[in-house]
Amino acid sequence: MKIFISHSTGFDYKNKLYLPLRNSSLNKRYDFFLPHEKELLNTREIIQNSDLVIAEASYPSTGQGIELVWAYEAKIPIICVYKITTKISDSLKTVTDKFIEYENADDLLRKLSIALIKLKK
Repeated sequence: MKIFISHSTGFDYKNKLYLPLRNSSLNKRYDFFLPHEKELLNTREIIQNSDLVIAEASYPSTGQGIELVWAYEAKIPIICVYKITTKISDSLKTVTDKFIEYENADDLLRKLSIALIKLKK
């Protein structure tokens, strides 16, 4: 399963998102595309060729909003994840009904693992 990870650049995504994902057992089971891990690519095309978009929505971002519209228009399922202490934008409810609150990286990985297993069924 190809999974595009969408996020704001307004937080330490390399250490708080990329590193936990790459070091997890999920990385062996799924093909994650982390957009800022390498050189800038055509993310619209990558999203359209993905099976799923996971959006870390704890930090508002116009660029992420654009990516989510691309996914929605291409009928790519979207799961929004966000820190439990965060108030996320209500507009996210127009592109998905799948939301996961998490406390820390371990909690995020555990909950994502469960959600991805359910999605495969």
